[in-house]
Amino acid sequence: MLKLLDQLLDRRLARCLLCGTGEEIHAGICAPCQGDLPSIQHACARCALPLKNASDHTCPRCLQQPPPQSRSYVCWNYAYPVAQLVQRFKYRRDFAAGRTLAELAAEQIGRKLHSSERPDLLIPVPLHWRKQLTRGYNQAQLIADILGKHWQIPVDSRALRKVTHTGSQQQLRRSQRLKNLARSFAASPRVAGLHIGLVDDVITTGATVEAATQSLLHSGAVRVSTYALARTP
Repeated sequence: MLKLLDQLLDRRLARCLLCGTGEEIHAGICAPCQGDLPSIQHACARCALPLKNASDHTCPRCLQQPPPQSRSYVCWNYAYPVAQLVQRFKYRRDFAAGRTLAELAAEQIGRKLHSSERPDLLIPVPLHWRKQLTRGYNQAQLIADILGKHWQIPVDSRALRKVTHTGSQQQLRRSQRLKNLARSFAASPRVAGLHIGLVDDVITTGATVEAATQSLLHSGAVRVSTYALARTP
């Protein structure tokens, strides 16, 4: 089944997902459209929030209250056309859109990862079983699988569980999200002593990855780095 899905995706990715042309295609997108993706040129090392000044390494919030993750890597601003591709992938089962973004992210982030910064294990941010049952898949899992394949790092989708159903948090502020997410994740003891790479699709306020990171560290992970496709400014 997976092989058939890959064959179908390969056939679809022969033309650009954005403009439909069949020339200069790489990972399902043509060179001109790839150049139009809203890349983040400079960001906070801790939370990946885009920064205006190239001389800044950390945003004001992380300086005042450092998040639990040690590093965050994100490729694009959550804006057109990346936002549309993410929504197609996340809500409309457009796996070709997700595969395109994940493969481009694997290449882009991979060029920045020094050997000392490579995680020992990749873990996707989990969905609560009710949400996963409704959606049918976890988009973070599919992204993690592609990153792991490119970087040759194992992926463990069972080392972190979402134990509390928090519902949609899209309209909530950061403080409300943090309150809802408190103690909503449970990590396996097998993360102890490892540098974990936590994978998600979009970082919005950072509340989800912070809550998941806290759980991983509580179970003995020595370090957590986060990886995502896009960041909401």
